[in-house]
Amino acid sequence: MRKAILLLFPVLILASLSAFAQDFSKVEIKVTKVAGTVYMLEGAGGNIGASIGDDGIVIVDDEYLPLADKIEAALKGITDKPIKFILNTHWHGDHTGGNPHFGEKAPIIAQENVRKRLATGGKTRFGEIKPAPKVALPVVTFEDKVSVHLNGEDIRAIHFPNGHTDGDAVIFFTQSNVVHMGDDFFNGTFPFIDIDSGGSVQGMIAGGEKVLAEVPDDVKIIPGHGPLGTKADLRKFITMLKETSAAVQAGMKKGKTLDQLKKEKVLSKWDAYGKSFINNDTFTEILFDSLSKKSTGPKNSHGHVKQ
Repeated sequence: MRKAILLLFPVLILASLSAFAQDFSKVEIKVTKVAGTVYMLEGAGGNIGASIGDDGIVIVDDEYLPLADKIEAALKGITDKPIKFILNTHWHGDHTGGNPHFGEKAPIIAQENVRKRLATGGKTRFGEIKPAPKVALPVVTFEDKVSVHLNGEDIRAIHFPNGHTDGDAVIFFTQSNVVHMGDDFFNGTFPFIDIDSGGSVQGMIAGGEKVLAEVPDDVKIIPGHGPLGTKADLRKFITMLKETSAAVQAGMKKGKTLDQLKKEKVLSKWDAYGKSFINNDTFTEILFDSLSKKSTGPKNSHGHVKQ
């Protein structure tokens, strides 16, 4: 009975974000060695990062509960060491859905707004999200930053406020020269910006530029969605965000409505980015809403990226 109840939690967000039902039985977990101690795991939800070494495993995000056994099997294909910590990049169920499984094995760490939103639930553009079960909640939270020292890595989780959500954490694997950006970086597609959870296009741009300024040119970047990326890929993504925002803002300054902007296909120049569940019209709506109003929900007390 408990397992059945827990299964309801992780599928809520992607079930609402996707036009098709997920058949998790057909999902295979792809494992890629990124650099140093770091691996990337791809399945049906957000990309997973993992530091694997003699001290054990630190995973970043955990996709969906129905995939937990497959994820664990993929990790065991690399090492027999135990999972020591789970880091959540934000609260959405395609990144935290495995928390009920992995939270029984190791402590979950996340920015404080992640715990608040998981505990209370709330609404997004795509529907209402139910509160998460207690076992899925982070037991260690932070406001600005936290570090995990394992496998010879200084694994730094830094709060990047009000980008994808108000609880975003970007994870730096400093010795391996790898960054996991969660959903502050969609490689090759339009991003979902959860305005109802405190996200904004301005915050996403600011966060991306912060990463660009701090990492070396040969860094490897794990995006929330899409293939393993480079600094050039992130720069291209930020340029797209700036250009699409400017296009929508220009129409708004002329007094055009959202329906008019969609009918005019104001983002047609960037159609190649609309191949995911966020298509041209949906991203026009997201930009229009983000540029029209302030984000809702819990706020970072500083309102800026602090490192």
